[in-house]
Amino acid sequence: MDKKSKVISNLIWRFFERFGAQAVSIVVSIILARKLGPGPAGDIAVIMAVITILKVFADSGMGNALIQKKDTDDLDYSSVFFFNLGFSLLLYAGLFFAAPAISRLYQEPSYVPILRVLGLLVVVSGLFNVQQAYVAKTLQFKRFFFATLGGTLFSAVLSISMAYLGFGIWSLVALQLSNFTVNTVILWFTVEWRPKRMFSFQRLKGLLSYGWKLLAAAFMDTVYLQVYPLIIGAAYSKEALGQFDKGRNWPEQITQSINASIDAVLLPVLSAEQDDKTRVRDMTRRAIMTSSYVMMPMMAGLAACAKPLVHFLLGDEWLPSVPFLQIFCVIYAFYPLHTANLNAIKAMGRSDVFLKLEIVKKILETTVLIITVRYGVLAMALGELGCSIASQLINAWPNRKLLDYSYWRQLWDMLPSILLSAGMAAAVGLVMKLGLGDLPTLLLQVPLGVLLYVLGSVLFKVESFRFLWELVKQYRNRKGEQA
Repeated sequence: MDKKSKVISNLIWRFFERFGAQAVSIVVSIILARKLGPGPAGDIAVIMAVITILKVFADSGMGNALIQKKDTDDLDYSSVFFFNLGFSLLLYAGLFFAAPAISRLYQEPSYVPILRVLGLLVVVSGLFNVQQAYVAKTLQFKRFFFATLGGTLFSAVLSISMAYLGFGIWSLVALQLSNFTVNTVILWFTVEWRPKRMFSFQRLKGLLSYGWKLLAAAFMDTVYLQVYPLIIGAAYSKEALGQFDKGRNWPEQITQSINASIDAVLLPVLSAEQDDKTRVRDMTRRAIMTSSYVMMPMMAGLAACAKPLVHFLLGDEWLPSVPFLQIFCVIYAFYPLHTANLNAIKAMGRSDVFLKLEIVKKILETTVLIITVRYGVLAMALGELGCSIASQLINAWPNRKLLDYSYWRQLWDMLPSILLSAGMAAAVGLVMKLGLGDLPTLLLQVPLGVLLYVLGSVLFKVESFRFLWELVKQYRNRKGEQA
């Protein structure tokens, strides 16, 4: 298989893996939300915020360092594996003893056992990250598909069963822990790499020189994202947090289905071409155009259908989540800009630039958070939207020189997708004026949106549409030849 075919094949496998997992996750979240209500969702959001921050340290930025390094060998992989595992065990021990203090902060004694059980995700992460880096480095994304499918389906059955048996919030705990654990176990048995009895501080030091900057950047970004549920849970109510988290969760999950697919394949491919500036720029441009062409209409359509969709799937008690959902749709619609620009910077070995960008963004975002927190949860979400817009320009700024690809050229490349999506969303939104019920409205909105977007793409000869269509035809032809 030639290199282009291999990249396309891995991108398709990664997309199927993420899309399948997120589709099941959304269905499960709907069932659990209707059964449990906003309260337990708010509780689990607070606890997962703490766990997510610790999981950043469990990787230590070393996964990306392994992918970026050109001549990675078993000594590199094994050194990182044992370092990550040991460090994650230390992190879990710290969380275990800190659990009572965290529960006192939120005046919820029930948080102690939940934190200690869900904290095992940090240890599992230490086992998972090197396997994940090996699969990405060697472009074996088909392995992810089967591992994620197994974990997602097992956790879905387990958590829904527990919810209907009356386990309450523990069904959400089971969902999180079993999904990641089963995923890791399957990947462990299907990937041929195993840690060897070898360790090198010198190799680790070399990888850390690149990875620590990504770790610091990831830590700042994760803390900023997770501080929202921590603050909302403490300053307002767990019900308000549940509404905020649900509004962010759906567009985030859909975005991850597409963005994470391109992100995971793009970094190793760009890293392999890091000495060719023109090649990296062309691939970055293609990634922005293609992913935004797919992402924009999904986010615009979801925002336009938000009210009937939430009311039909979740009921009246979840309607306060609609404004949050619409705000986060706008935020995540532009994520291709962030992902492609930052991957190009990482692939070219400029983790120093990556860290500087995060410092600038976090100063801005923290300032906005401090200003908006006193005005309510909606003001905090709007502040996050403003920061996201500013971050587009900040993330693109270095590539003005590194790749000769400025922010304004990137927006120009995205413009057809932006205009088509905005027009489609406006037309879809008008359907609600007909005064139909939720289900008839949705049954009109969804096919109308798809039809308008595709017709617009054909009528205006959108380049990304032609590119994707050619990719599909090429892939089908290769499959036909192999058969």
